[in-house]
Amino acid sequence: MSAALLATATRWLAEGRAAQVVLVLSSRGSVPREAGTRMLVGPDAVAGTIGGGHLEHQAIALARERLQRNAVQPLEQPIALGPTLGQCCGGTLVLRYGALDAEALAAWPRALPRFELQLFGAGHVGRAVAHLLEGFDCRVQWIDEREAEFPDQPSPPHVVRVCVDAPEAEVRLAAPGTCFLILTHQHELDLRICEAVLRRGDFRFCGLIGSATKRARFIHHFERRGVVAEAVARLVCPIGITGIEGKEPEVLAVAVVAQLLQQCPPR
Repeated sequence: MSAALLATATRWLAEGRAAQVVLVLSSRGSVPREAGTRMLVGPDAVAGTIGGGHLEHQAIALARERLQRNAVQPLEQPIALGPTLGQCCGGTLVLRYGALDAEALAAWPRALPRFELQLFGAGHVGRAVAHLLEGFDCRVQWIDEREAEFPDQPSPPHVVRVCVDAPEAEVRLAAPGTCFLILTHQHELDLRICEAVLRRGDFRFCGLIGSATKRARFIHHFERRGVVAEAVARLVCPIGITGIEGKEPEVLAVAVVAQLLQQCPPR
């Protein structure tokens, strides 16, 4: 369940905006979104999605018709996607329509984040990764010693910027099971951060930007310094899923975020 959508619902309610919450109450078979998915529908805005297409188009229309009538009584609508909407999906679902009010907000589930991440580096790739992660349910500490490298526009609440003189010192403050992405502007700084992560050993994912040659040099350094071999073997470098061609920051960011989603599924 999207933390961003919950934040939008909280803001709309505080602003007194009339809205309907469309909830996928239950589902069977092949459906666009799973049970528990929510969408907000206002008179002139929609936030979230229950899967798009004709299903969502009709749901928005019904929600807005309820807003015009000021309907407060919840409504449950069974839908068979094939017979009812002519969709290829053969599943069935039940949509529940209800007003956005304090009770609806209190019942909204507070989902755990997919992963917690320390993202080191606010250069081109770091900024592209951080931008992508703005749309995901995760918790990110975005760390760099250069305040001016962070973009002018603010990040959402789940992406916290940390500007410190010694980024490697932040590693010890991370919770067990944290993911780490090391994308700084200096190999020596990469080396210090990476060693701090590997010495912890309780990381969920440790990705380092660079080539296979860089990985070999780093591993040789870690071996000389007595870093545990099992931790060193888990270092991912180069980063990003294979099969995505291109070295543009935005392309690299897509490959890296996809790898994070693969390696760090929701618990």
